[in-house]
Amino acid sequence: MTMDYLKAPTVALGTWAWGDSGETGDGYFGSRLTQAGLEEVAEKAHASGFTLWDTAMVYGMGRSETLLGEILKRYARSGYQLSTKFTPQAAGTGDDPVADMLEQSLARLGTDYIDLYWIHNPADVARWTPHLIPLLKSGKVKHVGVSNHNLSEIELANRILGEAGFRVEAIQNHYSLLYRSSEQAGILDYCRNQGIPFFAYMVLEQGALTGNYSPENPLPKGSSRAAAYNGMLPQLKALTDMLVSIGQKQDAAAPDVAIAWAIAKGTTPIIGVTKSDHVDSLVRAGSISLTGDDIAELEALADAADVNTRGWWEKEMQG
Repeated sequence: MTMDYLKAPTVALGTWAWGDSGETGDGYFGSRLTQAGLEEVAEKAHASGFTLWDTAMVYGMGRSETLLGEILKRYARSGYQLSTKFTPQAAGTGDDPVADMLEQSLARLGTDYIDLYWIHNPADVARWTPHLIPLLKSGKVKHVGVSNHNLSEIELANRILGEAGFRVEAIQNHYSLLYRSSEQAGILDYCRNQGIPFFAYMVLEQGALTGNYSPENPLPKGSSRAAAYNGMLPQLKALTDMLVSIGQKQDAAAPDVAIAWAIAKGTTPIIGVTKSDHVDSLVRAGSISLTGDDIAELEALADAADVNTRGWWEKEMQG
C-alpha cells in the first residue's frame, strides 16, 4: 500500500501558552489570555492560510486542548490539522495508556481523529512506540511523530513502526539560534536524508529572541520562563540587535527574522500564537530572504552569547 506521508506546512501554530490559567504570574508563560482574544488569533491564522495547530495534553493539563477545541468548532474539520501528544510521564495505569490519553484528547478537541500524534518525550521507546500502530490502523491517528527523542531513539521508533508498514513521519525538537543540538547531533541531516519533516519548537526561546525583552524590561515576573531567561538577557543583546537590523532592511521585526532563520535551515517552526499580531509576524517571516552571510553572522553571535537554553524536560541530544 502506498503511504500518504505528512506534508509539513511552512509554519505551525503553537498553543503551549494556551494552557496558562490567564492569571499573570501563574503558569509557564505568565500569559493573560481571553477566549475572545484567541478567537481573533484563530480567525487571522485561518485567513492567512496557517492550518496546523500543535498542542498537548500536558499544556495546562488539558486546558490548551479544551480551549483549542472550543475555538476551532466554527471551522470545517477538513480545514485545519491537529497535532497533539502522548506524554509517557503522564501515562495512566490502564491496559493501553496511549489509547486512553488519545481518547481524552479527542474528547477535549471535539474530533474523532488527530492528524499528527506524537510520543512527547522518550521514556521507553520499545514499550511505547508499538502502541501507535493500532491507532494508525484504526484511522484515529493519521500520522505519527516523536518529540525530544535523540537519533538512536528515533531510529528505534522508525524500526518498530517499519515492521508494521508505517514510519516516523515527523520529528519535533527544541531548535533555535541559541539551541542547535539537533543539528549538531545529526538529527537534521537524518531528517533531510529520510525526507522526514523536522518541527522546531522554542524558536523564539519563549520570547527571549523577540527583542521585546531586556534587563530593563524583563519577562513577566513569576512565570517559569522569566526564571529561565531573565538572567541571560544581557548576553542576548548583540544577537537581538542583529535580528532587528536584518529585519529593518526587509520591513520585518526581530522575531520574524529568527523564524525565517529556522525556515532557512529546512525546519518547520512551531510558533506560539497568543495575539493576532503574532500571525502577522508569521506572514512576514515567510517572505524574508536571508543570505548565507546573514545566517553565518546570526549563528556566530548566538554562539558568542554562550547560553544554555535546554529545557528541564530535555536531555542532551549528543551521545
